[in-house]
Amino acid sequence: MTQTFKAFLVEKTEDNQFHSSVVEQNFDHLPAGDVLIRVAYSSLNYKDALSATGHPGVTKKFPHIPGIDAAGTVVESSHSQYQKDDLVIVTGYDLGMNTWGGFAEYIRVPAAWVMALPEGLTLEESMILGTAGLTAGLCVNALIENSIFPALGEVLVTGATGGVGSLAISILSQLGYNIVAATGKKDNHQWLKQLGANTIVNRDSVNDSSGKSLLKQRWAGAVDTVGGNTLATVLKSTQYNGCVAACGLVGGVELPITVYPFILRGVSLIGIDSVQCSSRSRSQIWAKLGKEWKPRDLAGISDSIRLEQLTGKIDAILKGEMQGRTIVDLT
Repeated sequence: MTQTFKAFLVEKTEDNQFHSSVVEQNFDHLPAGDVLIRVAYSSLNYKDALSATGHPGVTKKFPHIPGIDAAGTVVESSHSQYQKDDLVIVTGYDLGMNTWGGFAEYIRVPAAWVMALPEGLTLEESMILGTAGLTAGLCVNALIENSIFPALGEVLVTGATGGVGSLAISILSQLGYNIVAATGKKDNHQWLKQLGANTIVNRDSVNDSSGKSLLKQRWAGAVDTVGGNTLATVLKSTQYNGCVAACGLVGGVELPITVYPFILRGVSLIGIDSVQCSSRSRSQIWAKLGKEWKPRDLAGISDSIRLEQLTGKIDAILKGEMQGRTIVDLT
């Protein structure tokens, strides 16, 4: 094993600016943990972009290595559950937030954060899915557990071209749902239909400004990755006993809504968190993602970059210019 490893390091300057670069790091700088992993692939998420630009709600300690996802091979382990050369993944928990993350050739983490590579997936495929795939799977699972079945009508996916949105469409399509994808990107309509969307609507159509407490009922269920007024609009237009799974905040953290959708239409709002969700839930969703829920064309949902290309991609994701998933190849 080499004495140093390559990493994408974010540093805070004396004038509170943030600078990132690819550097060589010493193993002594890695945090304490049970399992040392040689990372083969990571992936770029919105939270990684926030961390890389110094958002205090994500990362408070600098210098820092972002990357909330990692997949690779166990190098050393002091825990009996994992042995040298095991193929594993790590998503969520504190990885890439205030614990050095997957934008590096090595990570060291607690054994409780580690999961064996799910059956049916390669290391690369697991990172095309990553936190976005786990989140999308949790959203779909929430709809199913709340009895939102294909026969009930249209299911809306907001932020459809993003990582969670595109993967949710792919999963829902395989399960036979009638999917409506909301996006502001006209150039991506054909791509969304290839993923499985039946209908495309402009995102403005699900961003109501009328001030009405309720809107015409349309959605049997929804996966909302946007939040803010978009989530409020979706809730106000969800059918009686419908369900909305919410997992995003790019549209804002406030929810301008009355209680009427909940007490007059029986609408359920299910919050989705993939950071601290139970090991049991993770295992169940990852098992499905490797088998019956596995997207048909994972390669078509993603592109691949090296550490040196991260800065440009981080700028793009913050501007809302990303399509699908971007994996970081560290092989």
